[in-house]
Amino acid sequence: MEKVLYKIVVKGKVQGVWFRKYTFNEATRLGIKGFVKNEINNTVYIEAEGTLTTLNEFVKWLHKGSPLSKVSLVTFEMDKLKYYKNFEIYS
Repeated sequence: MEKVLYKIVVKGKVQGVWFRKYTFNEATRLGIKGFVKNEINNTVYIEAEGTLTTLNEFVKWLHKGSPLSKVSLVTFEMDKLKYYKNFEIYS
């Protein structure tokens, strides 16, 4: 199946609630490659590569997020593949 890259921004109460760790776990479970990081504007930024099916499942999960998070908005756009080898948490 063809792979694509999603650039994703998650807004809400998503910092200080283990959001990146849970995102890492879900991305790993789905076989998604890329990274997740906190931004200075209190959002979380993700680059995720996978099939459309797995990425859409991932985006659906992001609307819920970690148990303590309160996601208010998830936006994403497609971009060119970067061929990530794994999924990482950036600080």
